[in-house]
Amino acid sequence: MIKAKRKNVPGVAVIGTGYWGKNLVRNYAELGVLKLICDKDETILKLLKSQYPAVDTCFALNEILRRSDINGVVIATPAETHFALAREVLLAGKHVYVEKPLVLESGEAAELIDLADKKQCCLMVGHLLQYHPAFQALKDMVSSGELGRINYIYSNRLNLGKIRREENILWSFAPHDISMILALAGEEPEAVLTTGGNYLHRRIADVTTMHLEFPSGLKAHIFVSWLHPFKEQKLVVVGDRKMAVFDDTKPWSEKLLLYPHEIKWEMGMPIPEKGEPEHIALTQGEPLRVECEQFLHCIATGRTPITDGREGLRVLRVLNAGQISLNENGRRIMMPSLSGQAVEAGHVYVHHSALVDQDVSIGKGTKIWHFSHVLSGSRIGQDCNIGQNVVVGPDVIVGNRCKIQNNVSVYKGVTLEDEVFCGPSAVFTNVFNPRAHIRRMDEIRPTLLKKGATLGANCTVVCGHEIGRYAFVGAGAVITTHVRDHALMTGNPARQTGWICACGNKLGAELLCPECGKQYLEKEHGLIEK
Repeated sequence: MIKAKRKNVPGVAVIGTGYWGKNLVRNYAELGVLKLICDKDETILKLLKSQYPAVDTCFALNEILRRSDINGVVIATPAETHFALAREVLLAGKHVYVEKPLVLESGEAAELIDLADKKQCCLMVGHLLQYHPAFQALKDMVSSGELGRINYIYSNRLNLGKIRREENILWSFAPHDISMILALAGEEPEAVLTTGGNYLHRRIADVTTMHLEFPSGLKAHIFVSWLHPFKEQKLVVVGDRKMAVFDDTKPWSEKLLLYPHEIKWEMGMPIPEKGEPEHIALTQGEPLRVECEQFLHCIATGRTPITDGREGLRVLRVLNAGQISLNENGRRIMMPSLSGQAVEAGHVYVHHSALVDQDVSIGKGTKIWHFSHVLSGSRIGQDCNIGQNVVVGPDVIVGNRCKIQNNVSVYKGVTLEDEVFCGPSAVFTNVFNPRAHIRRMDEIRPTLLKKGATLGANCTVVCGHEIGRYAFVGAGAVITTHVRDHALMTGNPARQTGWICACGNKLGAELLCPECGKQYLEKEHGLIEK
């Protein structure tokens, strides 16, 4: 790891001086960059002031934000405070390091990533073991192919304590292991399954086992517990040529062992062939010091840290899927099959906060923005624009060159032909007489929007109707009947109040468009161009 040049290193403030925050304070003080310590506990601040007399202390974030000599802020507070604090720091144009987990929700992580990009600030998350010399050596072995094809990875992180009440064992212990496994796999899992047990508190898991399945066939599991008779921190990587064990409880000479074990086939039978382990020589060093130096180096040079916001989001997505599985008694949770980078390379853009399920087709040139979700079985055409917080599906068809603005849910049973516009917060329904206690999904009434139709903001389309070609539904209108081609509909319930041209302007006398000059004839189904 390259150390930052001291003359380019900014001042750093640390927020939170609990169990782990004290270690961050110590490292940044020893690196000579600590300017300010922030905590709500006056007693702790007085103690730290006596240890670091040259460092200022404060109780509030505002003191940090107004200081021009502080460019980097380290957040080591409870996880539920991470988003609000990090957001304020980034809005002030300062670089930020956040202890794991980055935040609690994927949408919050995506917002921080976007904000950091806009402000050109470093956003780093504290996945400490990525900076451990043993893990860095192990990652080099995997990437070089020394272990061969990786078949299986498992991690045990076990101890008696430290027992928490603000988070369960999955969120407390597993982020580091997920981070390491994702780094070694080089891909995101397609399925997550988590089981666990609550023994000290009926709502807080003390023991969990997470299983990860990857598209390449790689599988991994993570066993974490704070109810274990002894401490164990072990990562095992099984390749088809060699196997490696990273055991962080061992002395430095034994932290990383390489086993030349192989499975050979004799007369159609697999025969294990064991070899003596090789002790991998490592440069000794405190991983936290390396991690702190990485943050300073990235601030000074503008480089992206190993554990940047996007890496934090990938870990968070796995954690959230694991928590859902745990809540549902070990149900196998399928992860979205597309990520923003993967689909962008195929001439489709999906924002990294959006979710795209399996069995989804997206046409060339289409863009799907923040926090949207395309459910399985849906088909979206070419050159569409799907705004923020949009839900499409399941089993919905969207034509080419459609625009679906923010906060629209296109439910099953709704079909959009080409060039349909859905204004912000437009509402579709698919069941005519819904009741919470009566399942009526087999009574879905289809809704069809024909080519070129427009729905104004906040309008509602009651299911079972057709919106004709180039029809225009005004803002706030409520559609309770079929709409003819080129009809202009307003009011609640909506009534036809005129005719509209394909160019979007209201037709005048003799059905003539005053803007583009097109003239129309009225037929039973609506207008046709003359």
